[in-house]
Amino acid sequence: MTESIAMAEAVQGCLSKMAIEPGHPGEPVRYTLRAGDHRLDLNTRLGQPLHLEWTGAIACTHCARATRKSFAQGHCYPCFKSLAQCDTCIMKPELCHFFEGTCREPEWGERHCFQPHVVYLANASGLKVGITRGTQVPTRWLDQGAVQALPILAVDTRQQSGFVEVLFKEMVSDRTNWRAMLKGDTTDLDLAAERDHLLSRLDAGLANLRERFGIDAIRELDEAPVAFDYPVLEFPTKVVSHNLDKAPLVSGTLLGLKGQYLILDTGVINLRKFTGYDVVVS
Repeated sequence: MTESIAMAEAVQGCLSKMAIEPGHPGEPVRYTLRAGDHRLDLNTRLGQPLHLEWTGAIACTHCARATRKSFAQGHCYPCFKSLAQCDTCIMKPELCHFFEGTCREPEWGERHCFQPHVVYLANASGLKVGITRGTQVPTRWLDQGAVQALPILAVDTRQQSGFVEVLFKEMVSDRTNWRAMLKGDTTDLDLAAERDHLLSRLDAGLANLRERFGIDAIRELDEAPVAFDYPVLEFPTKVVSHNLDKAPLVSGTLLGLKGQYLILDTGVINLRKFTGYDVVVS
């Protein structure tokens, strides 16, 4: 049974990535820390002490077996080597090998990769291009700490989104500078103007992809940019990162939440990196 509490006492469980929901208009996004069955409202903890202590145990997020080391954000080594979601093509969809008959899990691939994806522009530490399943909007943007985002193209499959992203990477980064993102000094961008500029420059490449996959396989979107405000009392001027593998106790005053990071007065920690780690939270 899921327990939702406001941190009146210590709780223990394996970490999952934080749940993030867009806030109401004029309000910051909402953060929930997930430790096993426990759900902890972090927005209400701003300005208060927070302690996370790793017990030394890690459980695979897929099969639940104990593992001494986490692979691909929470998997044991056998699952890391056998699951399609841990394959190289997840990070580089253009390398999809489904049609070669070598997909690790064809049924999983059909459910997750052969569905509509969105190519977007975002601003977390500057302009970047990214891709995500349509069902992961706006979750993907919030996980990255984007303060602005704009869907620009819809495509039929994950592989097609990868080919489109490769085109865009000739002109714009596909990565977030997490340190800059956490310092909170990102300048607002005119994402619609950036979209129009990029689409005009990449028109020939997109035409080639449409010729390959079909004229309707890659469709331009006409949507308005969205903006997000994060619950941060104070941004760090120097980013120091906590690592549970090196120091199992992380303690400090919670100053903010952005992306999948806790911002403490003692440093920052990316909770997604420690998915599957059994922790005591108090």
